[in-house]
Amino acid sequence: MKSQLAHWKEPIFLLTSVGIASIGDFIYLVAINILVFQMTGSAAAVAGLWIIGPIVNILTKFWTGSFIDYRSKRKIMILTYLARAFFIFFIPFVPNIVFVYLILIFLSIAKAFFTPSSTTYITQLIPRHMRKRYNSMQSFTTSGAFIIGPAIGGTLILISSVKPTLLMNASLFVLAACLLYVLPEKDSYDKNAIPKLSFVQIVTDVKVVLSFVNKHTYVVLLYLAFLATTIFTFAMDAQEVVFAQQVVGLTEVDYSMLVSITGIGSIAGALIISVFSQKFSLRYLIALGILMQATGYILYAFSWSFLSIAFGFTILGFFNVFLNAGIMTFYQNSVPTALMGRVTSIFQLLQSLFQIIFVLGVGVISDIIPLRITIIALAFGMLIVGGLMVVLLFLPEKKLYFQET
Repeated sequence: MKSQLAHWKEPIFLLTSVGIASIGDFIYLVAINILVFQMTGSAAAVAGLWIIGPIVNILTKFWTGSFIDYRSKRKIMILTYLARAFFIFFIPFVPNIVFVYLILIFLSIAKAFFTPSSTTYITQLIPRHMRKRYNSMQSFTTSGAFIIGPAIGGTLILISSVKPTLLMNASLFVLAACLLYVLPEKDSYDKNAIPKLSFVQIVTDVKVVLSFVNKHTYVVLLYLAFLATTIFTFAMDAQEVVFAQQVVGLTEVDYSMLVSITGIGSIAGALIISVFSQKFSLRYLIALGILMQATGYILYAFSWSFLSIAFGFTILGFFNVFLNAGIMTFYQNSVPTALMGRVTSIFQLLQSLFQIIFVLGVGVISDIIPLRITIIALAFGMLIVGGLMVVLLFLPEKKLYFQET
């Protein structure tokens, strides 16, 4: 027992750091939407918040991997947490919306560095046989933050205002950075041997990623299929409020309850796989996750009342955790850590590009044909891609890719 606790000491520190930062992310999300609407009174200005991240990813992801892979992932994570704390702290003091958007761009740049770094550092820190359970526990942590963060943010705004809430929010990222500081360093690079970030180096690194793609087609196809499903979900989620209120006829209170129901479903799913993760093989975890999540979206697309849409949201929230824990473990086991920053950045570049195309496309199409038809088409598109993922998962000759020890 003591031996097991010793093995989990560092992962628990990492989980705590991730959990605190996730709560900070959701508090920030609530506060910044309210602040921008208070400053502008414009729904379009609030909608612009959702476009900044993908646009920044497109402009940065082709070179962030080249920076990350040659440097300490732990230090990059700490610096990005501190940068987010710094910029969030100054949001309440800016004079107008232009400066708010400028700060949001810097925050998005910090996050563009954080995600590939954290994916790699988790893989370095967590042994292969512990990754599935760790990813399950991290899903539980982030699902809990999905409920706790907005609740804390809403309460703080209610009893004070948006600006003090943002100031408190900044302190959470400082605390998350402090927890990372006590974790061990997993990179050992000779500073003199680190290549300069140049156009030539970026081109070289892109060629390295393409070489990996050519040699590991199966891994790339399966992960790209997963990213395709996330693009379908992103496009549907972007129209979620409009669909729930204008098509199904729900109120704002009903919609808020649906968001909470989804979060509760995610927590329940994450708790189950955290406890019983060793009972699920990676292939069944991913297959069950993608098929049931797609089923949840199909139920949502055909929903006609609060109860029917709540049932669909509960299913997709519950099984989304299965899918994310499974695919993340597969990805960590399949991509070498020496390349992971570059490979992750390129994948996220493609994901952001198609997210923008899909969101804009769905917005235009929804003005031409009924929104329900659009959502139904997206849900079935997700199910078809999910079916292709399941075929890939159970190819007999690919069984070795899912070994966990």
